[in-house]
Amino acid sequence: MAHFWRIHQAPVSSRTRSVRLLNPLPTLLACLLPLAVSAEAPTTGSHADEELLISTFNEVGDSRIDHALGHIETLVQRNPKFRLAQLVYADLLLAKAGPIHDLGNISQASGEQISNLRAEARIRLKHHRFQPPPGTLPEALWQLAEDLPRVLMVDVASARLFLFERRDGRLRLVEDFYATIGKNGMHKLREGDRKTPIGVYFVNGRIDGDQLPDRYGAGAFPVNYPNEWDRLQARTGSGIWLHGVPSNTFSRAPRASDGCVAIANEDLKSLWGLPHMGQTPMLISPAIKWQKPAFIETKKAGFVAALERWRQDWQSRSLNAYADHYSRSFRSGKLDYQGWVAHKTRVNSSKRFIEVDLSKLSIFAYPGESNLLVVNFEQDYRSDNYRGQMRKRQYWRLEADGVWRIIYEGKV
Repeated sequence: MAHFWRIHQAPVSSRTRSVRLLNPLPTLLACLLPLAVSAEAPTTGSHADEELLISTFNEVGDSRIDHALGHIETLVQRNPKFRLAQLVYADLLLAKAGPIHDLGNISQASGEQISNLRAEARIRLKHHRFQPPPGTLPEALWQLAEDLPRVLMVDVASARLFLFERRDGRLRLVEDFYATIGKNGMHKLREGDRKTPIGVYFVNGRIDGDQLPDRYGAGAFPVNYPNEWDRLQARTGSGIWLHGVPSNTFSRAPRASDGCVAIANEDLKSLWGLPHMGQTPMLISPAIKWQKPAFIETKKAGFVAALERWRQDWQSRSLNAYADHYSRSFRSGKLDYQGWVAHKTRVNSSKRFIEVDLSKLSIFAYPGESNLLVVNFEQDYRSDNYRGQMRKRQYWRLEADGVWRIIYEGKV
């Protein structure tokens, strides 16, 4: 029986990292786990290419090299830009002639290129082995405004971009895409660190590919990094986008960008109709925690009660009660807590009544932070001498005394 490689999840020695010669040939992978109940498994485009690659690995694991070759030949003919598939194809051809000891050990590519392709193979396989539990959603998605049909979420640990859509009144996972992040990983702090930020961001534009250098591929969706929280933490940098890949490329290594999130051009084109520029959320998380909707609703209930008390206390014109909803570390524009209280004292003292209605409410738990929420809504404010509507964004934090308080507030 031919020798062949096996891709491992656990680290091994540096000489055989990720791939190990086995004799006899073992099962490479367990059967793929089914997609979550709420997901609709795609079978076209880049998804179909990835499925053919996974089928190839499964056939190798079952010692069916000829069947594996059939799958991989179809794939490289259909998508010759898929470099990982080309590497696997070369290995399979050599496996018919004699033993090989490593994924890509005969390739003329550089050590860095081979290392990147091995990393891509590992993370693609990991995603297909460990699917989200059926009927679950990311814990960070507390509520999406009723007028927003889509939300994006990046899971850095699995190198995946997930697309959720509102269907029949519920958020459902409808697509997921292999994604690349920054060369130096995540938690962006400063300009030029080549890291991808972690947090809650919003797509604020769309740029066609013909207006950009080829390295951005089919186009780009800029997001609002640095957001309000980033600026409060003195994080710097700009130009964080969700974009495509160069025209001669199908996919890049899991860590290969200058801080942006990059996906296959075909996948980016499938998102081209993203509506609500400036409002469509894109959350970037170190690792998504999947929870049942009932669990998320229970966590949300206590906060929604706090939000309602804030609204009612504002209407009451009791400044002490209203101000207690704001953290002593509160900031809004150039105002700190004391400056804001003084401002509100002057404004509210001139009112005979205040009425506030909130609508189109979105609530997101901030990835990578404990007890921090981003809350967006439309505010309809009425008083005896003023009426106005605005889109507002607040950051709420659960403080040491167990009370949710606002630490940032501003117009969107």
